[in-house]
Amino acid sequence: MVERHGGADMGGKALVAAVGGGAAEAVTRLLEAGADPDTLADDGLPVLCRAVATYDVAVADALVEGGADPDRSLPDGTTPLVRAIDGGSPSVVTALLGREPRLRLPEAEREQLLARARRWYERGAEVELRDRTGTSEPAHRVRVMDDEYCHVTQLTLDGSTVRAGHGAILTDLEWAFRVLPPVDELAARALAQGDPDHVDWSSVRWILSRRRSKETWSAVAAYRHAPAPLSRLFALDVLWAFMWPEASWRNSYDKETEDLLVSWATDGEEAPEVLAELLRLLGDTDRPESAAIGLRYARHRDPRVRAKVPDLLVVWGNPSPLPDAEARTTLLELAADEDGNVRAAAGGALCSTCDGSPEITNAVVALLRDPVARVRAWMSETVTRCADRSADVADALYALLDEEDFPVRLNAAYALLRREDPRTAEAVERLGSLSRPGYEEDHRLSAIWSWEWNRKNS
Repeated sequence: MVERHGGADMGGKALVAAVGGGAAEAVTRLLEAGADPDTLADDGLPVLCRAVATYDVAVADALVEGGADPDRSLPDGTTPLVRAIDGGSPSVVTALLGREPRLRLPEAEREQLLARARRWYERGAEVELRDRTGTSEPAHRVRVMDDEYCHVTQLTLDGSTVRAGHGAILTDLEWAFRVLPPVDELAARALAQGDPDHVDWSSVRWILSRRRSKETWSAVAAYRHAPAPLSRLFALDVLWAFMWPEASWRNSYDKETEDLLVSWATDGEEAPEVLAELLRLLGDTDRPESAAIGLRYARHRDPRVRAKVPDLLVVWGNPSPLPDAEARTTLLELAADEDGNVRAAAGGALCSTCDGSPEITNAVVALLRDPVARVRAWMSETVTRCADRSADVADALYALLDEEDFPVRLNAAYALLRREDPRTAEAVERLGSLSRPGYEEDHRLSAIWSWEWNRKNS
């Protein structure tokens, strides 16, 4: 129970402190114990407003889940949700929207929220911020992560801060309120940023991938013929989202998308960055045409394209079927490519199809000893799944125990253990302490701990 003394809600004071400290778990515990989710902070505003002002998504989500009212009228005529829209963080707005906001909010309020987000977006966050602060100075800009994957520009002017994520907010509100703008309008919002990792682009990709109609898919696919490479990249990005497994339970358009990818790659694509992404998506399919398409681009001038070819030349499985002679020869050529990323990609494909032949063994060993550290690091991981048990591969793994990078040494020790190599004990000893932050549930360390326990208790 929440402690109360002299009429003072000690749970409320603790909640204010937890919100101010960004302690989302403590907020949840206090709310479960009975603290009022609409507790007022020292400024007379609900604690939810503090989470909104500090862009604390976790705390805002905990408060809303615990019953805080995002639509509560505030003294200045706004609500916490309105303040979140003004703040420009799509993640915070999503937290305050909650479940089924279309059912919670009257149509007039929904229209007002949409109009507010649209004004911020169309005028620009800096222009709106200047009007609100009455300052004509340029705002200080910094790029920040709005969630785990996507970034946004944060602007500060005269002590006021907003994030320029109003394009994403408008897109999210439209979807939440079941407003369906034309695909071209949404595409324009995404392309205006020119960056797939920007919140505006990410939100459009997500929403279009949820709009599973033939009309939406066709409108996205039409961007294949757009003159700007960025527009074609946008089409591939959304089509990739259409292929996500979790969405395939309804109107997945998997076959249509795969047919389009095959046709696109067969007809050709001039922009290397677009072609590389096209081949990456094709590599996620099981199309029988993939190998022939991969062979076509194996000697492309751009290494970004060549690096996507190995995935097209093998059929991934456990074990993977052996590639035919031409694909095998091409993989060996790519394993000796001048570009490290290409060599690493070829090495991963070779490891999946190890047949014990000297040619493949020699290529794997050469990549484990590659002069580029990132290639050695990649191979140290992929070779743990390689069926080649030759002494040359084991010796190359043993040599990796001299690397400074702990993950590389861990991969080498784990691979030696799986091969029952007599040097496993030395390899484990050279790893040093196995109690490392971030590795608590690592399958390699678990295997090593089990091996040590069995060795000591046998």
